[in-house]
Amino acid sequence: MRLVVYEELTRSLSPILNEKVLCGLGRAVQTTGLLGEREVEKAFVALKRFRALCRFMKVGRLYAIATAACRDATNGPEFIAQAERICGLHIEVLSGAREAKLSALGVISGVHKPDGIVGDLGGGSLELIDVRGHRVHTGVTLPLGGLALQDSSQKSIKKAARIVRTKLATVPQLKAGEGRAFYAVGGTWRALARIHILQSGYPLRVMHGYSISAASALDFVRRLRKLAAAGTLADMDTVVEARRSLLAYAALVLEHIILMAKPSVITFSTFGVREGLLFEMLPERVRQEDGLISTARHLNDLRSRVPRHADDLIDWTDRFVRTAAIVEDEQDRRLRHAACLLSDIGWRAHPDYRGDETLHVIANGNFGAASHEERVFLALAVYFRYAGGSPKNEPHTELLSLLPPEMVARARLVGQMLRVGYSISSAHPGILSATRFRRSKRKIFLVVEHRIANIVADRVSNRFRQCLKLAGQTGAVETV
Repeated sequence: MRLVVYEELTRSLSPILNEKVLCGLGRAVQTTGLLGEREVEKAFVALKRFRALCRFMKVGRLYAIATAACRDATNGPEFIAQAERICGLHIEVLSGAREAKLSALGVISGVHKPDGIVGDLGGGSLELIDVRGHRVHTGVTLPLGGLALQDSSQKSIKKAARIVRTKLATVPQLKAGEGRAFYAVGGTWRALARIHILQSGYPLRVMHGYSISAASALDFVRRLRKLAAAGTLADMDTVVEARRSLLAYAALVLEHIILMAKPSVITFSTFGVREGLLFEMLPERVRQEDGLISTARHLNDLRSRVPRHADDLIDWTDRFVRTAAIVEDEQDRRLRHAACLLSDIGWRAHPDYRGDETLHVIANGNFGAASHEERVFLALAVYFRYAGGSPKNEPHTELLSLLPPEMVARARLVGQMLRVGYSISSAHPGILSATRFRRSKRKIFLVVEHRIANIVADRVSNRFRQCLKLAGQTGAVETV
């Protein structure tokens, strides 16, 4: 049972409360056909608390959904009827097909231009569905959730393996997965990712967007399955106790998916059914928005001194890139624009720590539609906006290891562009528009209108020359 309260229904979801209670409703549905009495009572207690919290928080709109355990159990309708009386609202019991679709929409909401198979592993079921960009294909649901598999196999891993092989062999969706991504959704798979992050020494602890090659994932889940089944798995205490017994089953399912679908990469997504439900409610024009840019703009509106200034920066850096003939693809431009929007969110921090603090805020931010590489790129770009683009100013962080050298160099250049822009405007809108760029032979000039000529000093000139050096150019500042 989970309650998530969001600030508002928007493209950029901001959770202000996220609470879960592991009730184990589907623990014995496969063998008894029933939701257990103790589990039901625990669920009702959780729902009463959730309802009270919503009243205290004055939540404006409430939506309730139920998944596999409630739709498969004989006493599911009775449970839902009582749950509706407690909650005071209708509960939608999702069909397997609808659950798969909402999982896919959640991934679309949280991953930029996804292309692969979405797998949502819950307690009672596994949903598989093909996603390409914003297109969602037909999905399938299977009784391979952790609790369901543990129940139907009578806690035998060997028997569970036979069940998984038999069920997955009939799934046509897996045949379309070769060479593409597999998006792993669900709390138990996230627990696997958490253990992998700890054991590999990975420097970023963000679950969403964490990716590993299919070959590495296969080796990992095979080892983990054996250790978890034997109770000798290191870092087991990092997983919620109620999920520990399910790790071996989650690893088993992922192992067979990798063997059958042959994906190139496994990407873990914290965006799933809930986010998909809300994404579905948005107008089409809002759904088409870039989730990263929407989030960056939202943070800009909340935290920057003068939010309108970010659009000046976007326009100003656009003009510089064109004049300097800097090669950019769509993705490079997207990240530069996001960096402009995030460039002033750390202004309230102490000047000596703005770079470091903003770096960690962005790298560990609670948002989607950005890979881990993209998070670190943006964090570095804004860090260099404060610290300067010289290689001697690189931060002391292991996050640098997540980027290839060319991306670090581009982040340094973007950060230096921002540094020049702020030295001219001091974060005030309407000033950067009084400058332009011109190219003369092999030099680039920053041309400053006479009305703001007094702004130009050594600070601006030195920072502009450093920016040109990073771009492989030469030039100067001039006034007209």
